[in-house]
Amino acid sequence: MMMKLVSSVFAAGLFVTACVADEDIDPATSSQTQDVKSETRPKHVHPAKGDAGGKAGRTVAISYHGGPVMTGTVNIHYIWYGNWSGNTATTILPALASSLGGSSYEQINATYYNGSGTHVSGNISYAGSVNDNYSQGTALSDAQIESIVAAQNPTDTNALYMVLTSADVNATSGFCTQYCGWHTNATINGRDIKYAFIGNPDRCPSACEEQTTGPNGNAGADGMASIIAHESEEAISDPDLNAWYDRQGAENADKCAWTFGTEQTASNGSKYNLTLGGRNFLIQRNWNASTQGCQRVLGSTN
Repeated sequence: MMMKLVSSVFAAGLFVTACVADEDIDPATSSQTQDVKSETRPKHVHPAKGDAGGKAGRTVAISYHGGPVMTGTVNIHYIWYGNWSGNTATTILPALASSLGGSSYEQINATYYNGSGTHVSGNISYAGSVNDNYSQGTALSDAQIESIVAAQNPTDTNALYMVLTSADVNATSGFCTQYCGWHTNATINGRDIKYAFIGNPDRCPSACEEQTTGPNGNAGADGMASIIAHESEEAISDPDLNAWYDRQGAENADKCAWTFGTEQTASNGSKYNLTLGGRNFLIQRNWNASTQGCQRVLGSTN
């Protein structure tokens, strides 16, 4: 029987792993989707650097399981949690969200579709941001992260609300040891709200940063850019955790985690592979559902 590596529950971790049978897993219902402390609800994670499970899935086809995808223009909302005073991330990351939509990179996600054959559009709009000054402290459970989102009274069901944490904030269900970010959904105010946790890699560079010097001169923000791309493309193609994933439970971005394709060198010596909105970024590749392989931009082979 083929085996795969996963963490003690679902997140393919940097340190804690266990063997389970390689079989169809429904991320929406499997107990493997629960976080370590079983705090709230199923979620799907961006594995910490060095995870072997994601690499193993790059030869496995992804398939559709009947759930919804996010069609039309998807709105990205940032919630800056913690202390971001004087941090250039507040300029760098809105620029990323404002330029992803319609890009040749984002068009890879347009290879995904729902049960009616309607494809993801590949269009994203940056809908703005709010600040949260440590309303839940510096050690966040999954339930507290949901509370941070709920406190904003979200109403946009075709959107992704992202909780971006400063480097002094930890997520206690496995940030840095098992994951760098995750996405899920919850019923908030009677609506199906999609949201994500995006940790600051400056807290654990060896686990969540590809390089210690970023093309925009802010290693934490540059690392977060790739995590944001990862979680956004998964949330769009698998918003309720029951649409697109492979037989190992990996979503599209998981299958290309920590791979970047053709890279160039910026003036500060860092590496980048995409230029979006006049800025250079090192952003992981995404899985094309049509060609069944990782791509840097739609139609590329690297």
